[in-house]
Amino acid sequence: MSDSDGKKTLGLRGGGSRPGNVKQSFSHGRTKNVVVETKRKRVVVPKPTAAKGGSGATPSGDASRRPAGISDAEMARRLKALQAAKAREVEEAQQREAEEKARAEERERRRAEQEAKEREQREAEERARQKAEDEERKRVEAEAAAKRAASDAEKKKSEPAAARPAPGPSSQPRKGDRDRDDRQNRNAKGRNDGGGRRSGKLTLGQATGGEGGRQRSMASMKRKQERARQKAMGSIEREKVIRDVQLPEAIVVSELANRMAERVGEVVKSLMNMGMMVTQNQTIDADTAELIIEEFGHKVVRVSDSDVEDVIKEVEDKDEDLQSRPPVITIMGHVDHGKTSLLDAIRDARVVAGEAGGITQHIGAYQVKTEGGAVLSFLDTPGHAAFTSMRSRGAQVTDIVVLVVAADDAVMPQTIEAINHAKAAQVPMIVAINKIDKPAADPNKVRTDLLQHEVIVEAMSGEVQDVEVSAVTGQGLDELLEAIALQAEILELKANPDRAAQGAVIEAQLDVGRGPVATVLVQNGTLRQGDIFVVGEQYGKVRALINDKGERVQEAGPSVPVEVLGLNGTPEAGDVLNVTDTEAQAREIAEYREQAAKDKRAAAGAATTLEQLMQKAKEDENVSELPILVKADVQGSAEAIVQAMEKIGNNEVRVRVLHSGVGAITETDIGLAEASGAPVMGFNVRANTSARNSANQKGVEIRYYSVIYDLVDDVKAAASGLLSAEIRENFIGYAEIKDVFKVSNVGKVAGCLVTEGVARRSAGVRLLRDNVVIHEGTLKTLKRFKDEVAEVQSGQECGMAFENYDDVRKGDVIEIFEREEVTRTLD
Repeated sequence: MSDSDGKKTLGLRGGGSRPGNVKQSFSHGRTKNVVVETKRKRVVVPKPTAAKGGSGATPSGDASRRPAGISDAEMARRLKALQAAKAREVEEAQQREAEEKARAEERERRRAEQEAKEREQREAEERARQKAEDEERKRVEAEAAAKRAASDAEKKKSEPAAARPAPGPSSQPRKGDRDRDDRQNRNAKGRNDGGGRRSGKLTLGQATGGEGGRQRSMASMKRKQERARQKAMGSIEREKVIRDVQLPEAIVVSELANRMAERVGEVVKSLMNMGMMVTQNQTIDADTAELIIEEFGHKVVRVSDSDVEDVIKEVEDKDEDLQSRPPVITIMGHVDHGKTSLLDAIRDARVVAGEAGGITQHIGAYQVKTEGGAVLSFLDTPGHAAFTSMRSRGAQVTDIVVLVVAADDAVMPQTIEAINHAKAAQVPMIVAINKIDKPAADPNKVRTDLLQHEVIVEAMSGEVQDVEVSAVTGQGLDELLEAIALQAEILELKANPDRAAQGAVIEAQLDVGRGPVATVLVQNGTLRQGDIFVVGEQYGKVRALINDKGERVQEAGPSVPVEVLGLNGTPEAGDVLNVTDTEAQAREIAEYREQAAKDKRAAAGAATTLEQLMQKAKEDENVSELPILVKADVQGSAEAIVQAMEKIGNNEVRVRVLHSGVGAITETDIGLAEASGAPVMGFNVRANTSARNSANQKGVEIRYYSVIYDLVDDVKAAASGLLSAEIRENFIGYAEIKDVFKVSNVGKVAGCLVTEGVARRSAGVRLLRDNVVIHEGTLKTLKRFKDEVAEVQSGQECGMAFENYDDVRKGDVIEIFEREEVTRTLD
């Protein structure tokens, strides 16, 4: 390194060759340690006394100890350079010490300045605070003096003129008075400075406890005064109120504290002492809550969640309150046996014309007034096999069942089903033998067929009334109504109209304009407009009541069917309607029922073990599914369609209903259908505009139906398309191997005689040896003489070679067959 760079000269101490560390400096304060190794020759400096010949000292030294090739001048230059390097080292060390000392002095000076500045700031703040306190104290003293002077003036005014001292020659107060005033001022000052009592005017500063800080609220001050008063009077212990705490199976900590009228913090503290780290919003079980309640000294009253339904009381009606009510008659029977037509003739209305396909697909509820003045309530149930649950629902709420059987068709499957429903409901039955106006009518055959199902009519010496009627001509209708009236008279049907209404939901639907609508048959009490009710998992307030003629009515008594508007959701058909006192009760019952239904479904799912899930997954591996979405106009139809879909399929194919609901097809349904690749089946409903546009964009198929037969048939046909085609084998011929030849480029060729049928090149073949199949495949070649042919007839000889198989022997038999695919359908 040069002398002018200001850095230390690189060098090594000692002689010889050895490594050393050198620190290199770069710009921006960067440094780097480098390991160097230097080899240098030994330099011997001769001593002046060692010179030969006694001559004076020479700078060159002893020539014998000087390294070879080094002159005196060179030696002198080297010595001079060495001395200069040592001098520079000393100078640099002194410079570094001076710089370090200067930096330390600068740091000390800055620290002293900072401390002085902080000290001045603190002194200034202290002076300002002291000044503020002095000013406040002077102001308080001035106010106290002013108040004292004012009070003295008031006293002087109130004294009588005679009692006042005569004015002296001088207005200056006497020396004793001045001393007394000074003592009073000093005492007041002392009291204001540190005493507990105050005198004079109460200032804001005194009320808030001085300058700044947290201010006490008015309530806090009142509590302090109350504590001081009680302390002065002697503390009175409040008597603890022992409460009966209703405890369900699970309760939130804050609710538990509320029921005990205790502080939430105390309850949480007690739980933590028991080792439970909980917050006020967490739920604890009944046993833990019981321990807490007992610890606080209250009484436990264990209740169940189901107790919310206790508000629906089963009232035992007194005999004097009961009044006669119209009978409820359900018309049941096989499809197309004339149930609705018979009811038409009785009502003198045209209901069949309004039903799609001429069949009833809803439970219709009607009231009919006979010529004798009797009122009858009729329920018309569907007869199709898909509506089994609707028929059973009709039988559960009815008083009398009219079984309609066509005289020209006799007893059919749904007729038997209706008989079973009537027997299960334990209601009396009247047989109406319809269509007796037809030439093929045979009423006696109907009566005979009914005997097989333990229905013995009066004509057969039984107890069941039977009436021959014709819905077309009106024959026998009067006799039928008389039979119904007679049966109702025997039953002595009564109900109490002066109580909270109770009824059964016959049908429910979601109307676009009116919202959820339920057709309710009132069984007891009177349902009025404005009543609050709960029905199944839904609740509501009666907004309107509409009778079977479409007229709005104010109330509906026992055995009256009405449409109820005002529900918060669509109930299930068959749910029971109960009127409650308050909306809170109705909501609580509905929420409890909804939660119970969810828990039941969750428990059913949780009960499945892992082994069962694995087994089901293995079974479903080879099962094809046809997913569909079902939307219907009423709840009963949706339920019937879902039940019909569950019956379609076998162990290879099944129909899965992804979702079923009531109301128009919406965009949400289209989104679900697209995600699942399922068609949407609309039964007596249509898609709204947004749903149609979404279906067109996403390619979702929407199908509309108004007759349940068509829907079931279409789904069955679609499911049949998922069935794998059945492969059938048709044997077309046999050939016997007479000899085996080896042909170049071909391999072994069997010389055969076609013994039966025909041998075709395109057919499949099996090689049989001793009637055991040893190979199955296809033919590589089929020759007649030297020509390749497509087929060989029976009795002719040919040559055959198998594809990728050569083990053929004389005497083997070749079986020739063809495969064909047969399309399968679901039965």
